[in-house]
Amino acid sequence: MKRTLSVFIDESGDFGAYSEKSPYYMVSMVFHDQSIDISEDISILDRHIRELGFPPHAVHMGPLIRRESIYYKYDDMTERASLINAMYHFTRKLDIHYICPFVHKSEHQDYLELYGKLSREISSQLRNHTDYLNSFDKIIIYYDNGQHELTKILTSVFNVLFPSVEFRKVSPSEYKLFQVADLICTWELLALKAAEGEFTESEKAFFDSPSKFLKNRYKLIAKKKLL
Repeated sequence: MKRTLSVFIDESGDFGAYSEKSPYYMVSMVFHDQSIDISEDISILDRHIRELGFPPHAVHMGPLIRRESIYYKYDDMTERASLINAMYHFTRKLDIHYICPFVHKSEHQDYLELYGKLSREISSQLRNHTDYLNSFDKIIIYYDNGQHELTKILTSVFNVLFPSVEFRKVSPSEYKLFQVADLICTWELLALKAAEGEFTESEKAFFDSPSKFLKNRYKLIAKKKLL
């Protein structure tokens, strides 16, 4: 039987100049063996989200933590915390793996240098796991084409490294694993900030302290990371 690997991709950051508010460019890649059925997990999550009083939508961790976008009307933090918990436990239970290449934008002088470094970092991490990735007959990349530069990097790197790759543009609301990629990108960014003791007030409100986030929230998700 032929095996197909889904790769759901999300990013945090942009190709603009370094900013203290956006010091990193991160790319989360969630790997899911399509032979593993997660439909029941998705049904349970959808039902849970409805019971919490949220409409069907693509859950975005950053705006949810900061009370932005559609979450502005949820001024009770416990409501938003319940949605974070739902997505966290959904992710924690899934049989998935991930990598999260990143670069620190302050280390690069211009766009071209950042572009090249990110390309090399993504390529390097994928090469580290070629045995796993090449165990599949086909790789399908799911990305929303949110940033043109990243789309070009992904197209180039995957097609060079792997013989059978298909790209599909997706809407985040259509795939829970795309929303998982968003959570993982946020979790990895928070882990970097925690290591530097740089949590915002919103992040402290949800996760208490950086050390408690690493111990209570990050640890179980990080077990799914390919090293």
